[in-house]
Amino acid sequence: MSSTSNETSRRKFIKNLGLAGTAFTIVPRHVLGKGFTAPSDTLYIAGIGAGGKGTSDLASFAQSPNVKIAYLCDVDQRTTKQSVENFPDAPMYKDYRKMLEENKDSIDAVSVSTPDHMHAVQAMAAMELGKHVYVQKPLTHDIAEARQLTEAARKYKVVTQMGNQGASGDGVRKMKEYYDAGLIGEVHTVKCWTNRAIWPMALETPTTKDPIPKELDWDLWLGTAEKRDYNKAYLPFDWRGWSDFGTGALGDMACHIMDPVYRILPILYPDQVECSVADAFKANFQTVSYPKSFPTASKIHLNYPRTDGKGNIKVSWMDGGLRPERPEELGDDEAFGNWDGGVLFIGTKGKLLADCYGANPRLLPLSLNEQVTVKETVARVPEGHYIQWVNACMAGFGNAYTSSSFDYAGPFTESLLIGNLALKAYFEVDPKAKNQGFWGGTKYHGRKRLQWDAANMRVTNFEEANKYVKREYRTGW
Repeated sequence: MSSTSNETSRRKFIKNLGLAGTAFTIVPRHVLGKGFTAPSDTLYIAGIGAGGKGTSDLASFAQSPNVKIAYLCDVDQRTTKQSVENFPDAPMYKDYRKMLEENKDSIDAVSVSTPDHMHAVQAMAAMELGKHVYVQKPLTHDIAEARQLTEAARKYKVVTQMGNQGASGDGVRKMKEYYDAGLIGEVHTVKCWTNRAIWPMALETPTTKDPIPKELDWDLWLGTAEKRDYNKAYLPFDWRGWSDFGTGALGDMACHIMDPVYRILPILYPDQVECSVADAFKANFQTVSYPKSFPTASKIHLNYPRTDGKGNIKVSWMDGGLRPERPEELGDDEAFGNWDGGVLFIGTKGKLLADCYGANPRLLPLSLNEQVTVKETVARVPEGHYIQWVNACMAGFGNAYTSSSFDYAGPFTESLLIGNLALKAYFEVDPKAKNQGFWGGTKYHGRKRLQWDAANMRVTNFEEANKYVKREYRTGW
């Protein structure tokens, strides 16, 4: 799919944003006097990933009277107790492939709440059977996978949603109204930051083997990833910091924090990216690199050409507790984002600040918010992110709107993961570089600016980086 067709879909998405509240309303049969929800009014959902985040995802879907959580699947039975209690009638599987094959005629939709490295293959398996899918953020582990899922959602005509809940929140809609009203002028710079990671990072790859818990199917958990011995350093939560499984702080939080940037501003894909990372030392002057583990802190700088041809927008991402300089318009004791992070739009006329999820948007200085009101022009999503997807599934493909459908979430995820490509390439040996540093250093290319060809999904000036666009799956996956 070309960059042009992606852009057309994105522009249609933004144009239709205001129609969110008018698309479809379910009228279940019990409302008409039957006293029960008939099978034809029921959405049968299978949950791939019933523990961890899957616990709250499935519980959120089940708040709809039209939903039945019909099947559960998880490779680690240590984490699934709550879901089993919540849905005692739902059979439990370990292998999602077996679950889908045996029950393909009795499943309407699938929720994917697994580690990042399994998102794409599990979502694709469901879509190939014509099942609607809800996939936790980030949509995929790799850039190429995001484009594949975007194309597959159109091909199989299924309703999709990525799990970045702030996409359905009031905050991002109010930010768009501020922007559309011209209150901050043309945005030229954006700063984004998070306190993540809140798990270990910059770690040496384990070389020891721990006993595999009896409740865990380690081979199924590895799935697409390269085979290795089990080590407790990976599970149940710390997989996020390992590049073979997770996508680090950026993958965990950028889909929440950068959503207002991508949703509101006239951008699609960056054409340049560079990064810097926190060094790790094992002794005085002895740096170490652990390319299988993300750094403890990083800065990523993305250059986005405006889709209207009016120049560029510079977007910077900071994690590990790093923050941009406090705006002059913000008081010393006034909150700069929240605990999770924040986003700052800098325009030709002013500045707009928000917390994680685009929550609590406010103009700077804060006194302006007492003087300015904007008309509500973008429809809200009162039912919330989860039930919005449920309602859209009930309506059928093409009949309802979802805030983070793959037409939007796919290109958005591609855009973000280009930042991770830069982080991974940071530790690649550049054959053209000379040893750096007084103490000998290494041939890591470090802050090389990477030139990105979005249409062909390739770095054009550092071939070693392209291995991270799409990884090789383990045989059989």
